[in-house]
Amino acid sequence: MPWVFNISLTGRNLYKASFYPGPSRVYSKVTEYIYDAYREGILSINHRSKEFAELMVDLKAQLHYKLDIPSDYEMIFASSATECWEMIAQSLVRTSSFHIYNGAFGKKWETYTSRIVQKTGGHHFDCQQELDVGALDLPENIECICITHNETSNGTQLSNDVIKALREKYPEHLIAVDATSSMAGVVLDFSIADVWFASVQKCFGLPAGLAVMILSPAAVTQAANIDDRNKYNSLSFVLENYRINQAPYTPNVLNLYLLNRSMNKNKLIGEIEDKTEARYQEWCSHISSLRGLELMIKNDAVRSKTVLCIEGEQELIESVKREARSNGIIIGNGYGELKETTFRIANFPAIKSKEIASFQKFLSRKYS
Repeated sequence: MPWVFNISLTGRNLYKASFYPGPSRVYSKVTEYIYDAYREGILSINHRSKEFAELMVDLKAQLHYKLDIPSDYEMIFASSATECWEMIAQSLVRTSSFHIYNGAFGKKWETYTSRIVQKTGGHHFDCQQELDVGALDLPENIECICITHNETSNGTQLSNDVIKALREKYPEHLIAVDATSSMAGVVLDFSIADVWFASVQKCFGLPAGLAVMILSPAAVTQAANIDDRNKYNSLSFVLENYRINQAPYTPNVLNLYLLNRSMNKNKLIGEIEDKTEARYQEWCSHISSLRGLELMIKNDAVRSKTVLCIEGEQELIESVKREARSNGIIIGNGYGELKETTFRIANFPAIKSKEIASFQKFLSRKYS
C-alpha cells in the first residue's frame, strides 16, 4: 500500500488514510512522477530555460482543457492561496475592497486585506442559508468583491448560480473567488468571475507549496492600470513573465511538473465532479446512520461537496478523532470556534474508494 500521510523517522507508515481537509492525500502516481522528475533532470532546470518554457506551455494548456477555463483567461502560479490574497490586495485594488463570507477563512481574507487596502469592508451571512444577492447593497466605489467558493472551516459552498447572480448585479466590479478546497474537484464556471485561485494540496491531490491563479481579461486590464511593480509578487511583473512562459523568481519547479503530469492523467472536470458528487451522496447517507453524529450544515443547497463538517457532543467528537487516529485514520479537527464540537472529512478526488470504505466501516462499527 502506498503511504498516504506522515512517515515516521524510522520509515514506518503511521497512517492508513488521511481525510484531513488539506494538505490531504496526494495522488498515488505522485511518487512515480517525483522519480521521473529526478531522472529527467527536471529538478535542475532553471526558470528561464527552454525546458521550463515547454513545461509551462503544456501545463497551461492542460489546465485550460481539463478544468474548462476560458481561452482568454490568463494563468499565473504562486506559493499559496494566502499569497494570492496579497497579490489581489496589492495589484488589483487601489482603495476599496469588499468581502462576503460565512466562515473563518472568508473572514481571515478580509482581515488580511485590511492590512493592505485602506477601505476594506465585509458582509457576513448565515452559513445555513444561501447568500441573498438581491439584498446586497454594496458601495459604488468598491473595486473588488471577494468571496469564498468553498468555506473549509464549516463545510459550505456557493453555487455557480449564486456567483452568476452576483456577477449580473455587479457587472462593473471585479469578483475574486477563493476556490482553494474545491477547484479541480467540482465544475466551476470561470466566466462568471475575474480572479480564481486555489492551492494544490486539496482537490489537486499534490504536495503543498503551489497555487494556481486564473485571471479574466478585466482583471488583467485592472492590473495593468494600477501597474504595481514595487513588490516581490506584483501582478504586472508576474504576468509579464508567465506570458513568455517564464517565472519572475525561482518557482517550485517540482510541483509545477507534478501538476502537469497529474493534469495530463486526470479526467475532464465534469467526470471528476460526477465522482465527487457520488461520494458526497454516499457520505451523507452514511453519516445519517451514525449515532450522535450529523452534518453540521443542514441545508443541502449550501453544503460543500468536497469538505464535510460533522457535529456532535464534545466528548463524542473527541472520541471519534482519538479512535480514528488509533486506527490509522486522520480526520480534520473542527476549525476556530467549531473546534470542540465538530470534525471535518475531506472528499477530495485523490482519496481512494477503499480508504473511504475502510473509514466508513470503522465509523459504523464504533458509532452505529
